[in-house]
Amino acid sequence: MANDGTEELAAEEIPEADHHIYDEVKWLDKAEQNQRLAVDELINTEIGYVHNLQLCISDIHSHLQKKQLLELDLEGLFSGIDDVLAISRRILKGLEATRNQGHQQLFNISTLFQELKEEMENVYKLYCANYEQALLLLEIYRKDPKLQKEILDTLTTTVPHIGASDLSFFLVMPVQRITKYPLLLQKILENTPDSDSAYRALQAATHAMADVNANINEYKRRKEVADKYNKAGYLTLRERLARLNPHSIAKKTTRLSRLFMHETGIVSKTEDKDFDELEGKFQWLAAGVADVKENVASFLTNAEVFFSSKPHENELEIEAGTTQQYHRLAEKLHSTIFPEFKKRLERLVYLPLCNLSETLKGPQTLVKKRLDKLLDYEELEEKRSETGSVSYEEKADMDTYLAINSLLVSELPVFNHVAKQWLGHILCSFVALQRDLAKQVLQEVEEEAAQLPHRHLPAFDFWKMARDHLSQSEEQLGSFRMKFETVTPSPVVQPLSPVEERTALSLVNKHGPDKLYLVTSNVSGSKNMDLTLQRGQIVALLHDMDTKGNTNRWLVDTGGPRGYVSPGKLQPYHLVQNQKPRVQVVVPDYGAEKTHPPSYNLPETPSTPMHFSTPAFQVVAGYTFTARSSHEVSLWAGQPVTVLEPHDKKGSKEWSLVEANGQRGYVPSSYLVMVPTPEPPGWSSPTWPFPAQQT
Repeated sequence: MANDGTEELAAEEIPEADHHIYDEVKWLDKAEQNQRLAVDELINTEIGYVHNLQLCISDIHSHLQKKQLLELDLEGLFSGIDDVLAISRRILKGLEATRNQGHQQLFNISTLFQELKEEMENVYKLYCANYEQALLLLEIYRKDPKLQKEILDTLTTTVPHIGASDLSFFLVMPVQRITKYPLLLQKILENTPDSDSAYRALQAATHAMADVNANINEYKRRKEVADKYNKAGYLTLRERLARLNPHSIAKKTTRLSRLFMHETGIVSKTEDKDFDELEGKFQWLAAGVADVKENVASFLTNAEVFFSSKPHENELEIEAGTTQQYHRLAEKLHSTIFPEFKKRLERLVYLPLCNLSETLKGPQTLVKKRLDKLLDYEELEEKRSETGSVSYEEKADMDTYLAINSLLVSELPVFNHVAKQWLGHILCSFVALQRDLAKQVLQEVEEEAAQLPHRHLPAFDFWKMARDHLSQSEEQLGSFRMKFETVTPSPVVQPLSPVEERTALSLVNKHGPDKLYLVTSNVSGSKNMDLTLQRGQIVALLHDMDTKGNTNRWLVDTGGPRGYVSPGKLQPYHLVQNQKPRVQVVVPDYGAEKTHPPSYNLPETPSTPMHFSTPAFQVVAGYTFTARSSHEVSLWAGQPVTVLEPHDKKGSKEWSLVEANGQRGYVPSSYLVMVPTPEPPGWSSPTWPFPAQQT
């Protein structure tokens, strides 16, 4: 009772004017207490968050990695979580450093979040963008009893105290944590008086974290748009046709019309110099990757052909002293060094090039889609300027263009830089492989050369001996070549068929005779627009380089399709335009009797007796033929020839050995025709008498 009386007396003694000050002191004490609780909540929750991240990486990820489950994509599941842990540790270290700093603690907390704003945005942006993909992987693994059991066993073994029933419990933590930072800072700010010197700093830190979340959400939206159009590139023809509807057809028609107006100059194009520069660098990089990939593929093909050649397995007439060393060296190169080099080349160069080329398809699709959306955007922008508004769907189309454009402008510089580094590493690997191969081959050669009988000779004497041997071999080879040339081999060039002649005449009429070329060997096209041609085919030259200025690709016309071919496979061809229609030719045949002259089959005559002298016939060239080697002889249409042999050395009747103008050589038998010998003046053509009537 005494105490109660004392309290009542004390209350009565407090002046009425001091009640307001007393209430304000009580509010300040409560606000300061709430502020302290909010700061402690920020620090303590960060401690628990970092601890769980460490469990996720050091325990769960490591345990799953040791299981070596090939079906489990750990990189996809835990993509970016290492970076999240690294930045979270820095935040926790900075927060713990502010303890016991009194009023300065609020300033330091604000400074910490403002300084780490950009880095936090980059790290969490990538993690949140890949989070949906990680959930899709988990959904797939849930349908596999074996994988699901392995994941649950890992959680039970590594973190039994957490009670997590699924791996998503840990994967969602970074997504939730980044959204809590502005809320926790806002709670501290709400319990800080406006007059406090740290209020403005806390307000700036709160806005910074809110901006980080807004930018992450915008990035996720842009990435979803990009993923939508990237997936469209893998649709089947049936799925593409299913997407066609009156709306999509009308939209494509409008785009085509807009593009036509751009090209004709009716309307001006929207210029974006920053994007144009980035796209130019990207397209240059994509073209470079494609060329390198094609060249490496050709290198692998040529290497395969080279490695398949094993002359050491043949019986070579080499001096006994050097045969063993050569066989050992060649056998080791072909059985060990060369196959290992090819395997490493495929793994370290060609496969990464294929992966890089596949990675380029996504940005290439977005660049093309950006152009389509730009045409839509320009059309809708004009409509909005005329009518003052657009529909909700049209506004969404405009936002789609802005999202794709912003994504490309922000991501293409990074992509170009990373892709260029990737390509540089691949080229360095290619050079290193070549260097290692040369080093290995040189080492093996030196080991075998040390056992040669001439190894003790001085360098000058050795090279003199080598030159003498080469000179002697060259003389023997020259003598053999001269003897070989005295024997006339069979020609390899075949005459044109009637269809080929008509095609050649058509090409002459369109392009002129000086544009004709003959394909000297079979051509198999490998690049886009390359032609596949047969040996002996006639083509017309249109342009002696491709669109990139490459003079090793000529644009030709085959009379049907047009495309590119290597000039090394072509040689000029001359066709006489006044050729007559092909005459039925009978190939001469001596048969078994070599002493008899060639007998050519004459036109079939009536069986009735003839009352005239048998006319004389001669063999002439029916068409002009241009010799293509020293074993052939050139003829002009109508030139008389003497047939020496109606076949070649191999007995083929497609070629005949003839003599014309004192020169001997082979010509196609189909180019020879038999005609009557011109009659002397005063002679009359024979008449065919009619058979007498039977009485």
